Amino acid sequence: MEKRRLGRTGHMSTIGIFGGAAFWDVSQEQADETMELVIQSGINHLDVAPQYGVAEEVLGPWLDKERQRFFLGCKTMERSQSAAWQDLERSLLRLRTADLDLYQLHAITSMDELDQVTKPGGALATLIAARDQGITRFLGITGHGINAPAVFIEALSRFDFDCVMFPLNFILYAIRAYRERTEQLLQICRQKDVGVMIIKSIARGPYPTDVKSHTTWYLPFSSQAMIQKSVNFTLSQPVTGICLAGDIRLTPKLIKACQDFTPINREEQQELLESSDQYENLFT
Repeated sequence: MEKRRLGRTGHMSTIGIFGGAAFWDVSQEQADETMELVIQSGINHLDVAPQYGVAEEVLGPWLDKERQRFFLGCKTMERSQSAAWQDLERSLLRLRTADLDLYQLHAITSMDELDQVTKPGGALATLIAARDQGITRFLGITGHGINAPAVFIEALSRFDFDCVMFPLNFILYAIRAYRERTEQLLQICRQKDVGVMIIKSIARGPYPTDVKSHTTWYLPFSSQAMIQKSVNFTLSQPVTGICLAGDIRLTPKLIKACQDFTPINREEQQELLESSDQYENLFT
């Protein structure tokens, strides 16, 4: 699998990053089978969070013996310094590790939330303290929603984050305002040498009913052909890699798509953008 430099971290991350959200509700046996596949594929970057069901617990046994194999990113959704520190300690305990490679502010979706974490006594202070104490080497920010690129442009003006993580797919990119903000953000990331990780690369839209076909909170593309097209589009942008979707049934298909990734030219990208009106935008 291709590897790309994760910005100033210097880490050569595989373009497929295993997202712990896939371990939302799995047994240890199911997690073990998936991790064997992840290791066999050569993936060298894991991303996890306390909000991902049992992910930290089932990854713990693997990190206990395979910690050096992976660049490990974790997150906190807490907004205050004290609560974020407690969150960090719990994550380290469950993951069975003394340190992380990347610790991130999780799900910052609005300017109000950005204000909460960056003010005195906010969660950003915990990230800085963790880095100062050698618990993590790098700091990042993640977010969802239609405003993510704009929020992160502001975030990078307030603090020198090492990495960002946000949604990007051909359906979102067909929205002019989203594309313009994303291109502006990616330009800033290039200038500042910030690593860029992408989520929701295979999001097709919201579920049409309350009945969900997958453990992802969005309706994903599930055919190998559409997963390949979606992955090819997203990885043809100036990003480091994509987080694999939050469902272990999709993991083999996404691994194959990353292994078979082929850059697509502007004409091919435009064809996908023009097809986006067949689908519903995930965000409102």
